Amino acid sequence: MPSSLRPYKGIYPTRANNVYVDDSAVLIGDILLEDDASIWPLVAARGDVNHIRIGARTNVQDGSVLHVTRKSAETPNGHPLIIGDDVTIGHKAMLHGCQVGNRVLVGMGAILLDGAVIEDDVIIGAGSLVPPGKRLASGYLYVGSPVKQARPLSDKERAFLPASADNYVRLKNEYLAEQ
Repeated sequence: MPSSLRPYKGIYPTRANNVYVDDSAVLIGDILLEDDASIWPLVAARGDVNHIRIGARTNVQDGSVLHVTRKSAETPNGHPLIIGDDVTIGHKAMLHGCQVGNRVLVGMGAILLDGAVIEDDVIIGAGSLVPPGKRLASGYLYVGSPVKQARPLSDKERAFLPASADNYVRLKNEYLAEQ
C-alpha cells in the first residue's frame, strides 16, 4: 500500500480500477475511490470519524481538503462526504461532510460545509461558500459567499461538465502510463 494511503483504526482507503493517487496526496481511513477517479498533488482526505465516497471519473485537484463529521446525538449519522460521478473539484476546494451529485463542477477555492446537498448538473463558482445544510438545485450556476443561484446553466455549460471529467480521466491515464 503506498504511503499516501494510510489506515485509521485498521481501515485503509480502497481503490477501484484505474485510479490515480498522486504520491504527495494523503488519504486516511474509510475512503472509497470508484473507477477512473483521480486525486492530484497535495490533496488531504480524512475518512476517520465517518466515510468518504468519491465517484467514478471524479477528479480532486491540487491542494483540496476533504473531511467528514462524526456521529453524535444531534446528528446520529454524522455527515459523511459523498461525491458523485463525473465531478470536477477545483484547486484548493474544501468539502466537509456534504453530498455532491453527478456532473458537478466545484470551482477553485470553494467551500462546501456540513449537510450541504449539491444536486446533479451544478456549477459552483470559484471562491463560493455553500453554508451548512444548504441545497443547490440541479441545473444552475451558484456564486458568492454565501452562494446564491445566479442563472440556469447553458447547454454548453451542461455539456462541459462530463467533458471536464473526461479530460481528467485522459490526463490521469497519461500519469498512470508513466508509473
